[in-house]
Amino acid sequence: MATSRLSIVFIATIFVLATSSSAKDYIVGDENGWKLDFDYETWANDKVFYVGDTLVFNYAAGAHNVAKVNGTGFQQCSTSASNGIMTSGRDVVPLQTPGRKWYICGVGKHCELRNMKLVITVLPQTWALAPSPIATSTSGKLAVPTIYGFVVGLFASLLLLLV
Repeated sequence: MATSRLSIVFIATIFVLATSSSAKDYIVGDENGWKLDFDYETWANDKVFYVGDTLVFNYAAGAHNVAKVNGTGFQQCSTSASNGIMTSGRDVVPLQTPGRKWYICGVGKHCELRNMKLVITVLPQTWALAPSPIATSTSGKLAVPTIYGFVVGLFASLLLLLV
């Protein structure tokens, strides 16, 4: 009975660690947020986005918005092909599928003239043990690859079983 209970605890621990340590929240623009005249291409350049991560757009509500568009909408700074316009000032966007993702500000000429646009590529979540590149954001904070949290949790759980 004790062995089966311990096995259930072990499996539950692995599941919790795997799901909780695999996703990252990216604050778009770091401490600058979503604003005029910021280079979002450079900001995104050193980051690796995976399915399960989230983007957080921080801005003054009413001054800007966030529209998810397709590639044409991105190039033309047009929200006509938008999948919805977010206006809360703290918009959280879960990255649920792999592929290219395009976001623009649809207020006035913010996209066309003031560079308020972001394009990223979202990769599928993998459980391979090969380390992903470690990148630092412009805020200087270290972005730790997600697989390391899983591996540490796995070893910690194995140690608990042996004790």
